Amino acid sequence: MFKSILSLTLFLFLLKGNNSYSMHIMEGYLPVGWSIFWWALYLPFFFYGVKKLKANLKGNLDKKLLVALIGAFIFLVSSLKLPSLTGSSSHATGVGLGAILLGPSGVFVLGAIVLFFQATLLAHGGYTTLGANAISMTVVGALVSYGIYKGLRKKVGEKTAIFLAAALGDFMTYVVTSIQLALAHPAAGSDYLQSAIKFLGVFSITQIPLAIIEGLVTVIIINMLPKELMENSLLAGEYEKEEKIEGAKVNG
Repeated sequence: MFKSILSLTLFLFLLKGNNSYSMHIMEGYLPVGWSIFWWALYLPFFFYGVKKLKANLKGNLDKKLLVALIGAFIFLVSSLKLPSLTGSSSHATGVGLGAILLGPSGVFVLGAIVLFFQATLLAHGGYTTLGANAISMTVVGALVSYGIYKGLRKKVGEKTAIFLAAALGDFMTYVVTSIQLALAHPAAGSDYLQSAIKFLGVFSITQIPLAIIEGLVTVIIINMLPKELMENSLLAGEYEKEEKIEGAKVNG
């Protein structure tokens, strides 16, 4: 099973190609004031995530392996890009998988690491815009994915909840990116809301299919993960809590 996951990851990497289109919001595209604002908004999430991640990983080698796998997945799938708006592009995010298996706090950290290395090694995104990209992808995307999964799992079933969580978390990333671009570069003769809708309309052409694909791939990967890795995921912890609650009700 683990070899199958590695093969899928390698396949995604080979699909990435060598296009020079910038992904996320590119370096220098946001005014200095907005760059500082998004960085300031993001840093508390980052430090909170570091604290939670350190506590969860302490002395747990298997969970470290799971975190490394999720980080690699986010890096690779978010490098699969399609040209879209000037200064940005459409791409999968991978944060749904991380949010479901680790919780959103882990993604707050992993996402920043991914964005940093993509800016450094691939010239995708940028350092000044990293805060804005982190808010849209690793904070909002992760929180939406986690919230949808938790809220719908018992109502619509496991696989459907995973699909919706990954797909809608992906799409919400671009809703926020559209707002960020509209605030920084409102269209002539339009207010901020109208500009955001125009940005999102362009993104949606490529992002909706990508979000659907990401939802399907996330379901497949979670079903493929080896049992020893899943035992260290947030899912395993949630199931254990539910079993204890159900057991307490029966005994009560």
